Amino acid sequence: MINTLTNKAQNPIANFVFAHGAGAGQNSEFMQMMAKGIAEHKINVVRFNFAYMQLAEESGKRRPPDRADKLLSQFTELLNQIDNSLPIFIGGKSMGGRMASMLLEESTAEGCICMGYPFHPPGKPEKLRTQHLLSINKPVLILQGERDTFGKREEIASFNLSQQIQVSYLADGDHSFKPRKASGYNFDGHINLAIIQTAEFITSHI
Repeated sequence: MINTLTNKAQNPIANFVFAHGAGAGQNSEFMQMMAKGIAEHKINVVRFNFAYMQLAEESGKRRPPDRADKLLSQFTELLNQIDNSLPIFIGGKSMGGRMASMLLEESTAEGCICMGYPFHPPGKPEKLRTQHLLSINKPVLILQGERDTFGKREEIASFNLSQQIQVSYLADGDHSFKPRKASGYNFDGHINLAIIQTAEFITSHI
């Protein structure tokens, strides 16, 4: 049984299972802000820690993520314990979103939301993580900062992603959606926009 944290919505219309990124767990500021905001749109948000992150938090020592197959197994285990009386959507921040997108087709989820998709490691554009995204057959929303070092706007245009994938860009945003002050945009505005677009995506695919 995987321990979860749920931001419960009033009169919920869907469940969103929300996975964390490689370096910060379910209680990171980003995860908390997004979960709280999405839950205000009639969507239950279920957060959890992958096992390596749970160990890191309990020991106080950082640990690298487990291999993808182990992460996918844990994600699947969690999905099997989620109440399926409401439509289920999956997604996550960075690595968590990538894992969700890899699970999507074989899962019961209606769609996937990736926040800051890690298209490639920073500085290594040749190491693409896009193979499964070229032919995916369920709807996916990717929310991406325009200057994300894991995949910038100008790069993504050349990736020939599946027609099921919608990419929405946050102006001047980095991997966590933070824009530079001189851009005229602000972090809170981008978080709110990401929350609204996530809720609209889920609502439109129920």
